Amino acid sequence: MTVTREANAAIVERAKRLFGEIVEEQLSRIQRLKEANASGTPLNHALERPIVVGFVGGDGIGPYIIKEAERVLQFLLDDKLSTGEVIFREIEGLTIERRAKLMQSVPEDVMDAIKRCHVILKGPTTTPKAGDPYPNLESANVTLRRELDLFANVRPVKIPEEGIDWVFFRENTEGAYALGSRGINITEDLAIDFKVTTTIGAERIIRMAFEYAKRNGINRVTVVTKANIIKATDGKFLKEAERVARDYHDVVWDHWFVDIFAAKLLDANRRRDFRVIVLPNLYGDIITDEAAELQGGVGTAGSANIGDRYAMFEAVHGSALRMVEEGRAIYANPTSILRAAAMLLRHIGFMAEAQSLDTALDVCTKQYTITGRSDGLTCTAFTDHLLETIKNEKQE
Repeated sequence: MTVTREANAAIVERAKRLFGEIVEEQLSRIQRLKEANASGTPLNHALERPIVVGFVGGDGIGPYIIKEAERVLQFLLDDKLSTGEVIFREIEGLTIERRAKLMQSVPEDVMDAIKRCHVILKGPTTTPKAGDPYPNLESANVTLRRELDLFANVRPVKIPEEGIDWVFFRENTEGAYALGSRGINITEDLAIDFKVTTTIGAERIIRMAFEYAKRNGINRVTVVTKANIIKATDGKFLKEAERVARDYHDVVWDHWFVDIFAAKLLDANRRRDFRVIVLPNLYGDIITDEAAELQGGVGTAGSANIGDRYAMFEAVHGSALRMVEEGRAIYANPTSILRAAAMLLRHIGFMAEAQSLDTALDVCTKQYTITGRSDGLTCTAFTDHLLETIKNEKQE
């Protein structure tokens, strides 16, 4: 079918209008971020008491693994809970069925409940894709990261026997994911998506990575982009890295393109040299899954989403709806959410409890097998062994 010049002009005008709306939203967002910085938003590391910890089950295997993580935290923080220094809250209603019914990626009552907590431990949530029986809702994680301004996704990966000790700082509120649901189907033959990078957004995640390196006596930060091809957005990220690095004379930094960096993570002779890595949103998602796989799989890694006011801790893996459909949810591996629980403990200042949990996980993941099926332990049985290990450690 031949498209007339007039029809093309109408299509272009519609696209310009939709793109203009996105630009206006992002300019307003930048202004809000600048105003928040100027007002001195309180930081999470100075939490007032009592500390409110929320538990969000999510979808699929989420409620199963969250239940076990809450059981572990209940034991580790028993004295703090009894004195009221810490309060636990259950937050329900973030299932895919309810989100689909309400046509909200995060229902308003759930968002309000989350905002009344200092930190949350969240189970995985399902993000609908083409062909699913659910409406094309935005990812609940993307919505939470944006609404709570959880700009830093922090994922540690350790393989001591190979000399690997990585900490990834993934920008969490910009890049391709920030506008992933705002792409435009221009015509049946043309679709365009958008990627956004702001000066303030890039600067704060890069500075957090450098600050972490400085505080922990690590003298190397690696910045990962594809700035040779994605020249505007990735170019801005790299430019901000160059600027921030000038404030950290004791920290050496280098820059890698994401494709070769992904390859070098598989190079046993080079990968141990990396320590602190900072990268934009999409690359960070892909690279940290690759890194977790080297550690033993995405089920072995925890994840922190940190902002100036709120923090959310979660498993790296997805909701595994198929396990529920096949009746295997009781065999879900809780290791990833338990690693996230240890990160949560450190974030709110309970270092000894966090170390106790991490140490017990190191022991139990070597001694006990979870396969996701009946030939391995159930989620509850593994957690029983974990608690017994923690108790024995305390008695020694």
